[in-house]
Amino acid sequence: MSRLAVTLTLMLTLAASACLRAASVEAQVRDASRKPVPDAVVYALPASGTSEARPGKLVAIEQLDREFVPYVSVVQTGTVVTFPNRDAILHHVYSFSPPKSFEIKLYTGKSPTEVLFDKPGVVTLGCNIHDWMIAYLLVVSTPYFAKADANGIARLRDLPAGGYELRAWHPQQRAAAESYNLVLEASATPSVAFALDILPRKAKYKPPLDRQKY
Repeated sequence: MSRLAVTLTLMLTLAASACLRAASVEAQVRDASRKPVPDAVVYALPASGTSEARPGKLVAIEQLDREFVPYVSVVQTGTVVTFPNRDAILHHVYSFSPPKSFEIKLYTGKSPTEVLFDKPGVVTLGCNIHDWMIAYLLVVSTPYFAKADANGIARLRDLPAGGYELRAWHPQQRAAAESYNLVLEASATPSVAFALDILPRKAKYKPPLDRQKY
């Protein structure tokens, strides 16, 4: 076996061993009436204050049927996001949020520009043409995050052993939920539960497509 093959085999073995030792957390997110909260974001901040940089693939927030898809997204700081327009009509994407203020003027098809989100916080997205279109992007300074599914379950995987502060967030929450301080051992798989006080999502009127100029 060549030296290169031996090196690659060793690297793969070490990577597999690290995955087996990594911890995971399952979080159940419910509202005040004990109903699941889909689209809630759960993320873990290392107690050390430092997070592993995980340059991710390009993230896309699409415009489809005159809505943003997905409604809620979460990325690590340093992630680049693109905004493809899948509709046959024009959209004008913008945000005035402090973590990232930007504007992509009228376009369709491929996003004319990509946006780097380099500061943590909540970014509210809108369309300057269609005022009912709104979406949210949570930027977090950690690679350990997950979004809750239809059953309100979020699964965080591949966390190194150590201390973490576990937080939950949703764009319609009235106040921040209580966080958890966890010390994870290698291969640990704890479960936690969050209760969020959620305001009902107010749907804005979306006129029929044939009544629009754009």
